[in-house]
Amino acid sequence: MDISIHACFLPHNDADAAMSFYRDTLGFEVRKDVAYGGMRWITVGPVGQPATSIVLHPPAATPGITDEERRTVAEMMAKGTYAIITLATPDLDGAFARLEAAGADIVQEPIDQPYGVRDCAVRDPSGNLIRINQLG
Repeated sequence: MDISIHACFLPHNDADAAMSFYRDTLGFEVRKDVAYGGMRWITVGPVGQPATSIVLHPPAATPGITDEERRTVAEMMAKGTYAIITLATPDLDGAFARLEAAGADIVQEPIDQPYGVRDCAVRDPSGNLIRINQLG
């Protein structure tokens, strides 16, 4: 079986701030910016990897979600406990330095984890946790 990851979805509560972070801070390219019903879906992805994308979506657009569930999602996003993505780079220290210089919300500086991974963590403007692993 030949299966790959095509897209993952992260919620945003400010489309412009989300797009700026993923484009300007992480260096991803913006592939789509779709407005519908007063909301925006933004698809971004790493340059040179057109088959892999992150869709930044308005959490309120989820069909069937109740007002109480919307409030819970908003609270979890604010705490940074709703969504997470793990990225990877061959230069973790360089990536971290650029994130720090850009004013990213630092959660954890680069560290060698006891389970064998060297990584760091930041939050995007919507509170989503982004872990970045060192490749190789």
